[in-house]
This record gives sequence, structure tokens and C-alpha cells, in this order.
Amino acid sequence: MTAELPFTRADINLGNWRERPYSMSTFQNVAEYVPSAQIISARIAETPVRPFGHFADIPVSNVAGNTLRLEDFLEESHSDALVVMRKGEVIAEWYAPYVDPARAHIVFSISKSFTGMLAGVLEAEGKLSFDQMVTDFIPDAVGSAYEGLTVRDLFNMTVALDFDELYLDEDGSFDRYRRAMLWKPQRAGDPTTNLRDFLCSLPRAAHPHGTLHRYRSPNSDMAGLVVEAASGMRFADLLSTRVWQPMGAHTDGFITVDSAGNPRTSGGISVTARDLARLGELLRVGGRGVLPAEFVERLWAGGDRAIWAAGDQCFLYPGGSYLAYWYETGTGALAAMGIFGQFLWIDRASETVVVRQASEPLPISDDLDQKTIAALKAICAA
Repeated sequence: MTAELPFTRADINLGNWRERPYSMSTFQNVAEYVPSAQIISARIAETPVRPFGHFADIPVSNVAGNTLRLEDFLEESHSDALVVMRKGEVIAEWYAPYVDPARAHIVFSISKSFTGMLAGVLEAEGKLSFDQMVTDFIPDAVGSAYEGLTVRDLFNMTVALDFDELYLDEDGSFDRYRRAMLWKPQRAGDPTTNLRDFLCSLPRAAHPHGTLHRYRSPNSDMAGLVVEAASGMRFADLLSTRVWQPMGAHTDGFITVDSAGNPRTSGGISVTARDLARLGELLRVGGRGVLPAEFVERLWAGGDRAIWAAGDQCFLYPGGSYLAYWYETGTGALAAMGIFGQFLWIDRASETVVVRQASEPLPISDDLDQKTIAALKAICAA
């Protein structure tokens, strides 16, 4: 039984579903608000929730600089779930009172990492090469920022794209992007467009492709279209058959789609915290026959550190790098992240995977992200 929330379903609409307090519910029920495709799992019954145990008392620091117990930090920071897996077994879990552990929770930009992973699968199958051009798969991208771009640069966020990643934008290109993906209401008089058409209209920036790391979410949506074209399958079906079922995911996931069925691969996937931890475990142990071992080891080796160091996210992981939408942290861990506080943290040295899901009030909080990263490291060391 989950706790009663201080609002009703009638209070929620497409214009406010990403806002606190409604996100306490909507982030576990995205398919109720945005059209979604089902990612079919192996449909295995879950085991009972594990107690949080001694992890509750791990000392961590909050944004104000105060030391507090991990459990108190999770409550204070609007966390929804925390799952700790060690050596492939869930050993500790924490859930906010309003969270149902069996419900898929949106993971936002961790969806990008799913997309990069599927590209690695298709590469191993001979259906995609990172050296190919994006327009080999998406011919209608000719004339856009994605013309003359390799698949490698698309997946490494080294795209010369003229686009501002402004999550709170209400009337610019990011706002139009959200409406194209059906995450916001359409406006009267606006031309109706879908995600693919929007992406193929984006202009190019002045610098050459492949030279600068610039984090721009539309790139990962274009990557999803490439993955679909290369495989000949819908993204949700590809993820289900290549990873979600073979891995033994217990619960079906979802991915939001637009009016034409184009998948929101940069941020629209919802999965349970436990199943996300199971995915992290696959990466920790080298793919276990589900993911290509050679690709997994490339993720652990990381990308171009000089490009990362000069990029717009380098403050997150000094000394780290970025490859196929995965963060090589420079400290021996592999990570995936999403707005509003989503984290997947994989630490080989301690044989630990940690998942944090959240419904933070703001899409981005750099200070809180750094405190969360420090807490994830402390969990791995405990």
C-alpha cells in the first residue's frame, strides 16, 4: 500500500505532469499521460523488497554542507527509489512512501544510454557501423544539422547542432521540441509536427562535426531513428527482444512515442529500479552473452578525454569521458544519468550497482547531482 498523495488525478494534465508534486505520481505512470509503446519483459514475479539495513546510516553530505544519514538524504532530496545490487543480488532497497516498486518509473536521459547500448548490439549483428553516415539511415535528414555526420559522432554527442538545451524554455526551440514529442499540449495556430520532422529541420552550428562535446538531447532521438532504420524494428520491440527479455527483466517497461510512433529515445523510457539495476549488472560483468562483450569493454575504456575535458559537461566527471551516451567517470565507475535526479551507477571494484530514481523539483541541479554522486560512491564503499 502506497501513501496517499496531496492531489487527485483531476489536478494533473499534460501541461504540469513533470512538475512537483504531481511528478510523485506521474513519473510512475507516464503512459497515462503520453502515448507509449510497451517494452515486453520476461515477466518474472519479483521477490519481496529487501530491507535498507546498514546503508540507511551511511553518512553523506547535503547541498547545504550538512552531514546526515543516507536515508534522511534520500528523503530530503526527493528521491523515489534506491536499489543496491552487489555481485548480482539485490541487497538493499529504499522506496519513498508513495512509490510502488513494481511500477516502471521514467528514467529520462538514461534512455540515451539504452539507445547507445542497442547500437552496440546492432553493430555486433553487422546491421550498423559507427563509421556510416546518419543520412545512410535517415535520408530526410539531408539539409539538416545531421547531414555529413557519422553515426559515431551522433552517439558521442560531438554534433555541430544549433540548438539550446534549455529545460525550462517556454517559447523557444526546446519548447517546440517538447510539443513535437507530445510531452506538452499543442498550441492553437502552431503547425503540427512530429519528432522526426522536427529533428530533420534543425540547423547546423558553425564548428565542424566531431570536434566538440555538446550535450543536446535531439541527437539521441535521431539516434533512435537510426537504430530503428538499421534494425528494421520498432525501438520498443528491439529493446525487448535483444535485451529486456534475454536479460530476464521482471517487469514491462515503456517508451513514449509521438503522433507518428517515433520513439523518444533521448528521455522517454520507464523501467523499475530493480530492472535498471539488472541492466547495470550486465554491463558490470561484460554483457553475459546478452550485450556484445567487445562493445561493453569499449564503454568501460571510455571516449576521447580531450574532447570531454573541453565540453559542456566536463564538470560532472573530471578526468572522465563519454561514449555511446554512457559516462566513463574517471574514477573506475560507469554511469548513466537523467534529469530530475535519475542515476545508474556501476562500480566494478566493489562489484556494486546502484540505482536512484527521483522526482526532484528542478530538471537540473548541479550541486545536488554532485552530492548524489558522492553518496553513490559511499554506498559502493560500504
